[in-house]
Amino acid sequence: MAIKGGSGEYRARSPLGMVVAVGLCCLFYVLGAWQRSGSGKGDSIALAVNQQTACGDGGGAIAAGLVFETHHGRDGGLVNETGGGGVKLEFAPCAAALADHTPCHDQERAMKFPRKNMVYRERHCPPDGERLRCLVPAPPGYVTPFPWPKSRDYVPFANAPYKSLTVEKAVQNWVQYEGRVFRFPGGGTQFPHGADKYIDQLATVVPFADGSVRTVLDTGCGVASLGAYLDSRDVIAMSFAPRDSHEAQVQFALERGVPAFIGVLGSVKLPFPPRSFDMAHCSRCLIPWSGNGGMYMMEIDRVLRPGGYWVLSGPPINWKMNYKAWERTEADLAGEQQRIEEYAEMLCWEKVTEIHEIGVWRKRPDGAPCPARSPAVRTCDAADPDDVWYKNMETCITPTPAGAGELQPFPARLTATPPRVSSGAVPGLTAETYAEENRLWEKHVKAYKKVNHRLNADRYRNIMDMNAGVGGFAAAVFSPKSWVMNVVPTAAELSTLGVIYERGLIGIYHDWCEAFSTYPRTYDLIHGNGVFTLYKDKCKMEDIMLEMDRILRPEGTVILRDDVEVLLKVQRIASGMRWKTIMANHEDSPHIPEKVLYAVKRYWTADDKSSEEEEKGNSSEEKDSVEGSSSEEKGSEE
Repeated sequence: MAIKGGSGEYRARSPLGMVVAVGLCCLFYVLGAWQRSGSGKGDSIALAVNQQTACGDGGGAIAAGLVFETHHGRDGGLVNETGGGGVKLEFAPCAAALADHTPCHDQERAMKFPRKNMVYRERHCPPDGERLRCLVPAPPGYVTPFPWPKSRDYVPFANAPYKSLTVEKAVQNWVQYEGRVFRFPGGGTQFPHGADKYIDQLATVVPFADGSVRTVLDTGCGVASLGAYLDSRDVIAMSFAPRDSHEAQVQFALERGVPAFIGVLGSVKLPFPPRSFDMAHCSRCLIPWSGNGGMYMMEIDRVLRPGGYWVLSGPPINWKMNYKAWERTEADLAGEQQRIEEYAEMLCWEKVTEIHEIGVWRKRPDGAPCPARSPAVRTCDAADPDDVWYKNMETCITPTPAGAGELQPFPARLTATPPRVSSGAVPGLTAETYAEENRLWEKHVKAYKKVNHRLNADRYRNIMDMNAGVGGFAAAVFSPKSWVMNVVPTAAELSTLGVIYERGLIGIYHDWCEAFSTYPRTYDLIHGNGVFTLYKDKCKMEDIMLEMDRILRPEGTVILRDDVEVLLKVQRIASGMRWKTIMANHEDSPHIPEKVLYAVKRYWTADDKSSEEEEKGNSSEEKDSVEGSSSEEKGSEE
């Protein structure tokens, strides 16, 4: 309007002024190109990014383009889909029967492997030629899980429609089916009166209250009620169980919002570094602790921190009172407990107590050599004790290195310098570089929250960091409302998972060229820093992204940091996966080649015939059924 109103002034401009203006534009263009930090990126890429990013704080346009709320409907209100240019890719949906597809734990493939030492229950991934390259669908009627802590007690039936546990474990109070939702009373085989009362028993000898026990490994976890109820005591449990020993047990755990993965104590080492956990727990987990020369107890000793506790609940503890109920002979149970006690003595574990059917041992706190150990017991001689991915379990004892150091109580240990860093155990990682890494992630997450305000709320319970480093992202988003699975890729230059555990966080080793050991739709938010650059020339980008899509919930969020050229390729693939995406500049400068890609997975199911209104109605009915539960159940949520 100003130009039209001042047309005479416009005509009076001299040619010299136009030349000067053009010259200044050229000068600023050259200066901008010079300030690209030597990236050499083409203007077309910079333009593609800048067109998608607003001026100002860089967050307004993105927040308007992507909606991070859940709607339980098809599109979730998302708009402004963007792509990376070129020919658009399209990935077809998988068959509806594959809604719970777990590629590396396929039941048919598993039966081809030996039963000895549970080999058939371990990871067996399909070769490249047999990998599915389709989108795993959500089951019809799928809805977003209830927010924590309500999700601890209630799971929508449509999300995991399997009733077998309600029959098999009916008398043990694991799970009950109540009008389109499952209710989890907190019971278990060894804690029929509830997980809280069971934990109260443990707390008489295990110091949960003072923050010295923060990380727990729950072997053979069932539906992970132990981990669910430890959460309120500021203790985080990594729970695992085999695929379908009881149908959907790990799936239920993750639907409840409890950290868990599909796994078994079999023939290969657990995917954790030495000295990861403050406590290990087995509640009738059916692991033959007395067999294989004590190999499984030695594996627990490997991942248990000096001073850590081992809890065995169920057979053969207190067998004299229970052998008839367990339908086993006195001699059989007595022999099993005797062997367990002998292995514990060999490991220099102190027997702390035996309460009813619960036995508690404690690993030697100082990590000094065990004077009672026979010279015949072999010490593990691995050059790299953190190298455990697909490595066979051994009948040997992993030594505690000198200078392992003591940990501060949680939450102080979250921000304190971990012993592995202060002792120089991680090459190239010093206290200074560690502190700088944490400051960097605080800045990154602050920028994320300007884009996605739901990071400050209870929108995301199950979070995954695909390339966790020292856990800086997890520490920056730390909240009692969420937890982070910190994945340290086997391709990473440094093995930092031990540092993550020393912070009081949890995580796992994984190779992203393979599928993750979890059910579909088990994470609300996936974060990845440099993942695709890390795996360049190692495996196909689309395979990694299809795996991300498999484990991400409908309407779940993805945040990826990487080089702009890499992210443009990612964006193109994402557009064919029913994701909505927008790219943003680095928070420091648009001239930095590292960018951030935000994405939201669209809502869709195996049966997309029902209307959005019906889906919303289903969600309301399910939530109403929970609101109508008894007041005593509501009181137990806290």
